[in-house]
Parts: sequence; C-alpha cells; structure tokens
Amino acid sequence: MGGLVIRGIRNFNVENRAEREISKMKPSPAPRHPSTNSLLQTQMRVNPEIKGQIARKDDKLLSFLKDVYVDSKDPLPSVQVKAAETHQEPGEFRLPKSQHFDITNIKSVPKGKISIVEALTLLNNHKRYPETWTAEKIAQEYLLEQKDVNSLLKYFVTFEVKVFSPEDKKAIEPK
Repeated sequence: MGGLVIRGIRNFNVENRAEREISKMKPSPAPRHPSTNSLLQTQMRVNPEIKGQIARKDDKLLSFLKDVYVDSKDPLPSVQVKAAETHQEPGEFRLPKSQHFDITNIKSVPKGKISIVEALTLLNNHKRYPETWTAEKIAQEYLLEQKDVNSLLKYFVTFEVKVFSPEDKKAIEPK
C-alpha cells in the first residue's frame, strides 16, 4: 500500500517538472582572467581559423576514443595475502631465555627481538656485573644487533630503590 502512495507522489507532474528542468538556462563557463581574455582576443584576431578549429569535432580523435577498451579485475581477497604474510620460517625464532617468570606465556621470540622479561633481566645483569655481561656478550646471547644492544644499555635503566639511613636524611637539606 505504501509503495502505491510513494509511486504516485514520485510520478506526480513528471512532464511539467522535466520541461522546467530542460528549459532552464545552461550554466555558463567560468569567467577568464582579464589578462588571459585579452590574449585570447588578440589570437582570435590574428588567426580567425582557430575559432573554427575549437568549435569542430575531430573524427580521428573520436575514433581513437571508441577504440579504447578498459578491462578491470577485482583484487584478490586480503585474507589470502594476510595468510601468506603471517607464515614465518621455522629458523627465525628462538626460545625465550627465562622460563621462570612465565608472565605472558611466550612460546617463541623472533630473532633480533627480546621479550620484556628478557630485557629487564639483561639490563639487571649488565648493571650488577658489567664486566661479565658486556654488550657483545648480550648481543651474542640474545641474537641481537650490536648497535641495538649499545642503545639499550645507554638509554634504558632498571628501577632502583635507594633507602636512606636516618643520618643521611638529616644531611639532605629541605628546599
């Protein structure tokens, strides 16, 4: 029932509305810049055949346009691409070094990367025993690049708690 009403409203006075749209003034082209307009006028005066060339249709160009053929194909579904990207070679992983924390149940770590627990452990080891845990040994042990290990040791430190004795508290002057 609702379709009949909507169709009746849509088709009401169709011919008059179409006639009104057809009889409207067509949009005029955008105005040209005055300097461009003067240049065009001078060229039209010098070469009057240009006006005829602008107005006529070129059959050769129209035939070229008819010969154009566009063939498009849908892209492959992204599911197949993602499946191919997630496949990793078995030799690119290593087992985590510290199993006793087991915070996130990490089964394997990619080569060139370390877990949070391993990062904290190696930073702590380097802080406690810097002569044993050098940057070279850490890079070799965790399969990391030397420059990354140097940056890690330079810019990251583990949390440290300092407890002051009562005598030291008196030595600190309040501001």
